[in-house]
Amino acid sequence: MDYETPLFFHVMEYADAADRDVIDMVSGNPDWEPPEALREGLREYADLEPDRFQYAPSAGLRELRAEIAARRGVDAEQVVVTNGAGEANYLAMARALERNRGNEILLTDPVYPYYPGKTTMLGGTQRFVATDDEGQLDPAAVRAAASDETAAIVVNTPNNPTGAVYPAETMQELVSIAEAYDATLISDEVYDHYDLSGEFASALETDSAHRIVTNAFSKSMAITGVRVGYAIFPPELVSDARSRHMLVNVATTRPGQYAVLQALRETGPDYYERNRKRLRKRVETFTDALEAAGAEYTTPSGSFYVMARFEGYPGTLANVERLIDEAGVAGMPGEAFGDSRREWLRFALVTPRVEEAAERLAAYFD
Repeated sequence: MDYETPLFFHVMEYADAADRDVIDMVSGNPDWEPPEALREGLREYADLEPDRFQYAPSAGLRELRAEIAARRGVDAEQVVVTNGAGEANYLAMARALERNRGNEILLTDPVYPYYPGKTTMLGGTQRFVATDDEGQLDPAAVRAAASDETAAIVVNTPNNPTGAVYPAETMQELVSIAEAYDATLISDEVYDHYDLSGEFASALETDSAHRIVTNAFSKSMAITGVRVGYAIFPPELVSDARSRHMLVNVATTRPGQYAVLQALRETGPDYYERNRKRLRKRVETFTDALEAAGAEYTTPSGSFYVMARFEGYPGTLANVERLIDEAGVAGMPGEAFGDSRREWLRFALVTPRVEEAAERLAAYFD
């Protein structure tokens, strides 16, 4: 099997090697502080007994699973704590394919590139459903694409790269389609704390044995390096998911789980609202500059990405490299996200230098 290295890594390596100052707008690594309770939890952990530095229970610390379950309205036995949302999505897609109800995964276009990569790795085939200009997914188009070969429908809300947030009606209809074809809706909700619209609806709001929800604390707590995520499975799918998790990872980080649990218990809603406020300001600053530069752009309803299109400058890897060399701004090529955004570039607003980056782009395209 041939594995293709994601373009993210190529762009980051190219930017790191550049012989000039480059503003990184490639990766989704929040630049703001994690909750203070998380730092305190890690400090506390360093002084615990030696047995706390051994394997955690494979499915996750019991207390953390109970906390997640209480917040999400599910049974703790349905929760598997994973090595970030990446592993959570891998487990979810594997379980969908292992049901032998089909070999096809329905994905959106544009798409977060790791989904098609995981599909290939797991031996499935991909089929894409285009979103509209605002990134919204029409359930009727998904229903038209679904068939008896559909094993799973994978969606991400709030969305990377479009910033779209799917309303409750869309999520309900997607669950209904999964039920109609005995498939599984996999809803990646890792940006749920960055809903800027008030429209976010979790797939968990629709009770069904045909949906799996994945998430992580990587983005919401600004701790992408701690690697604590989770997946919520229907009861009949969770046992084999635990087994695969154990075989692939044994367990995820015990100190990270401990610190996340403390942060969940002690961090109030003001922490998340401060970060949403910060993000709203960055979106306004960046899109105002794009407007002045005559670019077409998306205004995200959630997550922290903006897509932009500059006339005569398609979103190719070569053009991204030119931007790094000539403008000192590193973004992602639209071609990394599928066919429908090949003319676009994607920028992550997780740098304190958003205003400077916007000025550089405006000057470059003037």
